[in-house]
Amino acid sequence: MASDLEQGHTRNNDSEEHSTAGIGACGTPVDSVVSSRNSLAGAGWRCREVSASPCEDLGVSASRHLPFSWLNPVPLWKSRNEILRGYFGDPTNAERRRWIKTQREAGKLPPDQIIEDHANLEKVSFLVVGDTGEGDDSQCAVVKPLLAQGQDTHFMVICSDVIYPAGDIEDYEAKFYEPYEDYEHPIYALPGNHDWYDGLNGFMYHLCGAEATALATPKERASSRKERLRRLLWRTPKVDPASLPERKRTEGARRSNQRSPYFAIETGPLLIVGIDTGMGYPLDCEQGEWLKKISKIDKPKLLLTGLPIYWNCGYHDCGTGTYSEGEVEGGGTVDGIVRDPEHNYVAVIGGNIHNYQRYLVRVEGREMRIPHIVSGGGGAYMHATHKIPKVEAVDVDEDSFVCYPRRGDSLSFYSSLYDRRLALGKGWLEIPPDEAAAYMGQQLGITPEREEDQKAYVSKRTQRIAKWILPRGKGGSDILHKHFSEFFDWNTPPLFKNFLRIDASMSEVCIRCFAATGCQEHAENPPLEDEIKIQLNTSRAPRAVEV
Repeated sequence: MASDLEQGHTRNNDSEEHSTAGIGACGTPVDSVVSSRNSLAGAGWRCREVSASPCEDLGVSASRHLPFSWLNPVPLWKSRNEILRGYFGDPTNAERRRWIKTQREAGKLPPDQIIEDHANLEKVSFLVVGDTGEGDDSQCAVVKPLLAQGQDTHFMVICSDVIYPAGDIEDYEAKFYEPYEDYEHPIYALPGNHDWYDGLNGFMYHLCGAEATALATPKERASSRKERLRRLLWRTPKVDPASLPERKRTEGARRSNQRSPYFAIETGPLLIVGIDTGMGYPLDCEQGEWLKKISKIDKPKLLLTGLPIYWNCGYHDCGTGTYSEGEVEGGGTVDGIVRDPEHNYVAVIGGNIHNYQRYLVRVEGREMRIPHIVSGGGGAYMHATHKIPKVEAVDVDEDSFVCYPRRGDSLSFYSSLYDRRLALGKGWLEIPPDEAAAYMGQQLGITPEREEDQKAYVSKRTQRIAKWILPRGKGGSDILHKHFSEFFDWNTPPLFKNFLRIDASMSEVCIRCFAATGCQEHAENPPLEDEIKIQLNTSRAPRAVEV
C-alpha cells in the first residue's frame, strides 16, 4: 500500500559549514546549517558568534528585557493559582463560558467560531510557536530565525502561555507586541495556564478584542466556606478600565479577527482547530460540544492545543511517560475525537512542554499513524529531554520518536548548568556532549545519531555524574531535579529553542521543526531538526506507513 506519511530530518555530513546533502521528506533541499543530529556546531555547542543581547537587536527597550527567573518570589506568587486550584477547585471552565457569552452578546463571535480570512487559499503556510512570553533574551533569540523562515507565511499561532508569569494586561507590550513587531501577518493564540492566572483578562483584551467593560470579573456570592477561602487566596486581576494599555496589531495585514480563546481557522487544504485547555482538563462542556460539532466538518483537520496529548514518552506503561486523553465535561475525550476516522484529523500539535517531541501514534481502525507533536520551545525555560525513557508503548515506539534537544545534549547542558550553580563553574560536574550522548545510548539501548557520539568513550567519571544528574526516583520526583530548569533558566547558547513551519496544499501537509540555538550564524539559516510529510487523500483519513 502506498505511503501517505513520510518522516525525515537533516542528515548532512559532519561539517560546520553549509551543506547540500540531498532532499528532505518535504522535498526541500537540505541546505540548512547542519543540525544537532549530525554536528555539535548545529546543536549550538560551537558558536562562531553570539549576540550580546537579542532583545536589543530587535529594538526591545533595555528596561524591558531583564532575565526572567522563577527564583524571584514575585512570579511564583503571581502564579499561585496553579497550586490553589488543586485544593479549592478550578473556576476556569465557568470563566471561559462567561467570556464566550460576553463576546457572543457583543456580536463579536463569527458563526461556529470559524475564522474565514484565509479560506480562499489553496496553499497555506503558517508558523506555530509555543510558550513564548518570558520577555527576555531567550524569547528574543527565537524571533530572527522565525522571521527568516516565516516572513512569507500567512499567519502565526502561539500555542500556550503567551505571557509569563500571569498573563497580565500590561505585559503585552514588552512580551508580545515588541518582539513580534516585524512579523507582518496576523498572530492568533491559544491561552496556556499562565494566561489564565489573571482570569484571561489580558488575553481577551489584546488578542480577542474584548470590550473594557467586560474585563471586570463578576463577584458572585460565595456558596461555601471553601469557596470563600479560595476567593481570599486566589489571584484576581487588577484592571482599571479607565487606564488600559494600547491595543496594537488591529489594522491592515496584521489584523487578527480572533475573538475567542478557542476557534477554527478555515483554509483551502485544512481546517485548523484550536482548543483552550485552560489550567488543565477537563474541557468545559460548551467547548466540548463545539469541538465535536466542528470535527464533523468533512475536511482534513489539524488540532492545536495548549496541553498536548502525548509527551515524555507517550503512554501509561512507559515509565515516566505521560498521556492525557483530554477529558470533556459531560463525557468523551479529545483523544477519542482525534482518533475517530470520520473526523479526519491528520496531526496534533500542543505546547506547554518546553521542548520538541514528535510521536507517530498507531490508531486502531486507521491505517494512518497520526503525528502528535510537542512544540513548546518558543522562549521559556527548557524542559529536559534526557528524562524521557525509551519509547516502548502500546501505540508509539522509539523508531518513530524524535526530540529536540537530543537526550545527550540535554544531559550535557544540564551537567553544565549544575556545574555553574553548584560547583562554582569549575567544570567538576560537566559532561561533554559526545560522552553524554553515548551514555544515554547505553542506558536506553539506542544508537546515538551523530557519528562522533557513537565513537565516544564513556568514562567512569561521566557515569558517576550522570547517575546523579538523571532524575531520582520514579518519574523524577526528586525536588531538585524536577524544578531545576525552572529555577535556573539560561539565556546563552546553546538555547535549544524551536518553532514550526507548516505548509499545506490540497495534496499534502509538511511540518518542519527549526531550531533556535542562539548562535548568530543560525539566525538567518536555522538548523532543520525534523520534518514530516502527510499526504492528504481526498476520500477519507490518509493512510500512513513510515519511510
